[in-house]
Amino acid sequence: MTRVLVVDDHPLFRDGLVGLLGTVADIVTVGSAGDGATAVAMASQTRPDVVLMDLNLPGMPGLEATRRILAERPDCRVLVLTMQADQASVTSALRVGASGYLLKEAGQQEVLAAIRTVAAGGTVTGRGTGHDRTRPPVALTPRESEVLALLAEGSSNAEIARALGLSLKTVQNHVSNVLAKLQVRDRTQAALRMRGL
Repeated sequence: MTRVLVVDDHPLFRDGLVGLLGTVADIVTVGSAGDGATAVAMASQTRPDVVLMDLNLPGMPGLEATRRILAERPDCRVLVLTMQADQASVTSALRVGASGYLLKEAGQQEVLAAIRTVAAGGTVTGRGTGHDRTRPPVALTPRESEVLALLAEGSSNAEIARALGLSLKTVQNHVSNVLAKLQVRDRTQAALRMRGL
């Protein structure tokens, strides 16, 4: 059973998510919050496996709430569910430790699949970071997501190796895995794919 905390400042959307999660047998909602500070406190109290996190929250922003939750509970997984489709937001969310990034336009089955993927230790990117509805979500490891975020910023393999404290060979292996999982030929296509283009 996957325990989920829902964080969104719009009551209607928040209640809709709670209602959706109540329809599936393998997920249980342990609580909901409308702002970042409450989310951090509830994550500490309810110990969810996955936090569905909006970025636009009153008071403490979603990125800061994500950072604080993961600092206290590194075993927790955060799945960003937001309206913000810009590349900077995606990269920032992955950098603070989010395990996935979906837009609120995602379908119900996509949201449920993403929750299950991050709960199992994977990372969801791709369809949720763009508008191409024909692509299925891509499950990357947390390290592959970090590599992809840096790759999308234009970093070379050597720069990625320095930034992440890895050997050049390890980075090359991660890049190859990312290209294969995204089903693209080169780094440029991978960066475009991450931007949803």
